[in-house]
Amino acid sequence: MSAFFAKEAIYALPGFNRWRVPPASIAIHLCIGSLYSWSSFNSPLTCVLGVVTPAADDWTLSNVVAIFTVAIVCLGLMAAVAGSWLEKVGPRTVGLVAAVCWGGGFLVGGIGILWHQLWLLYLGYGVVGGCGLGLGYVSPVSTLIRWFPDRRGMATGMAIMGFGGGAIIGAPLQEELIRRYYQPPQYLGPTADVPLTTNAGRRYADVSGKSTEVVVVNEKDVSQMIVRGQPGVYVVGTGSTGVAAAFFTLGGLYFVVMVLAALSFRIPAPGWQPAGWTPPDPQLAARKMVTHSHVELNTAMCTPQFYLLWIVLCFNVTAGIGVLGVAKTIMTDLFSPALPQLVTSDFAKMYVVMISIFNLLGRFFWASASDYIGRKTTYAIFLVLGTLLYSSIPFIAQQMSVSPSVTWLVIFYAVTMLIFTMYGGGFATIPAYLADMFGTRFVGAIHGRLLTAWSAAGVLGPMVLAALRERTLQQTLKDLTAQADPTAFLQKFGAPTSDLSQLIQSKTVTISKLLEICPPGTSDPSSTLYNTTMYFMAGLLATAAIANACIHPVHERHAAKD
Repeated sequence: MSAFFAKEAIYALPGFNRWRVPPASIAIHLCIGSLYSWSSFNSPLTCVLGVVTPAADDWTLSNVVAIFTVAIVCLGLMAAVAGSWLEKVGPRTVGLVAAVCWGGGFLVGGIGILWHQLWLLYLGYGVVGGCGLGLGYVSPVSTLIRWFPDRRGMATGMAIMGFGGGAIIGAPLQEELIRRYYQPPQYLGPTADVPLTTNAGRRYADVSGKSTEVVVVNEKDVSQMIVRGQPGVYVVGTGSTGVAAAFFTLGGLYFVVMVLAALSFRIPAPGWQPAGWTPPDPQLAARKMVTHSHVELNTAMCTPQFYLLWIVLCFNVTAGIGVLGVAKTIMTDLFSPALPQLVTSDFAKMYVVMISIFNLLGRFFWASASDYIGRKTTYAIFLVLGTLLYSSIPFIAQQMSVSPSVTWLVIFYAVTMLIFTMYGGGFATIPAYLADMFGTRFVGAIHGRLLTAWSAAGVLGPMVLAALRERTLQQTLKDLTAQADPTAFLQKFGAPTSDLSQLIQSKTVTISKLLEICPPGTSDPSSTLYNTTMYFMAGLLATAAIANACIHPVHERHAAKD
């Protein structure tokens, strides 16, 4: 068995068709790329107990987004280790271990959902699954770079486009499984027909002679339910969102596909080159910042180019990943209040799928284009144009709030789709950028170390977005409460305005419920929840653009002597 998994056992025989390698690479990346459809889990994971809407003891959005963050952090850290290990054992072994970790992470996470233990979700999907992400990410990339030295950008684009496209399959599959396993909670009736009491911010109703915790769903909340039901009162702790069973199913499916793909990996024999291809003239290559020398890992990490590229990747990823983790939530927050009949849960789900499609297309398009216009120029386009696009989103949201129109929704859609082509293109172009700067011999290990930037971005992006959103939401709820009539507030929530903090913490008070008792004409402030975040992301991209402009070719003195 050790001989079967050894690196020496997977050298391709003469005449091997190199185009047999991309399908296996893409298959693995499609499986682990379902990470990008994480936002499909946000709603059911924040309603595990309440099912139709969050209950007081349900996890918050910040709790849930942090799981995505942990997975990204572990991805980058494991990739840093796996890069060197991959050079020793080969992509087959690394791919098989990735399958065990990614599939096993879903299994442990599913148990955490069933037991309502958040730490098991962090351990399973976040840590174990995140390690599987890192292992599965690096193994196809360095393999394809070796098979396609004549088209490095295209090769990395093929490898990584699967990761960007994982949500194309993952999002609808996750949604379908959740709906299939969904069980509605016990319905007590319309709010007007059910006597309610409030204690410590929680709502209670009499069920079979016992005071039982309940949640209240209004007309606006109905569109955000996993499976649409009736507005009214539901019993907490009954029914099921179906997300735990979905985790178990996905874990088994991904494990099987990744194992089959890993077993089909082959690597080129030492000294192999594509038929009829010769390396380009060194002087011409140098003008495009392409080196024919090879820089060792430890030497590369002592050059300023490595750290400038680290900053470029980190800030570019931070801007995109912060939005990706809550993409579905952003769509519903910004546009569902103004266009409730159009921007439904199904519409938001399709938005996640479209992000994945453009993410995938951007990875292949921009990486291939970089073969002609150069990696540095490609990144300059990403960062400068991205700065302008992120800065435009608050304006679009404001216009949507002032004069609701499908036109602003279309503009927002177009802006974000372009952003995500460049986000995906950044990932697909960076391995070729590294190969140009440091050579191909050690690019797998160098790429793994550079992916620690992804770990940093995984913390910075989602956590900053969640923190800024939560801060804005708290202030927004306080401002709306100040506009509401105190008597109407007491009648609506069963507690005075002085208990607002407690009511917010228990999720009893929401923007949609407050608007029902605010004066006529009060504008819905949901569209302003992400303004600060978008300006912050634009600032990061502008900083990364400066770092990219400072990159220059690596000096020959850093080349390996052999």
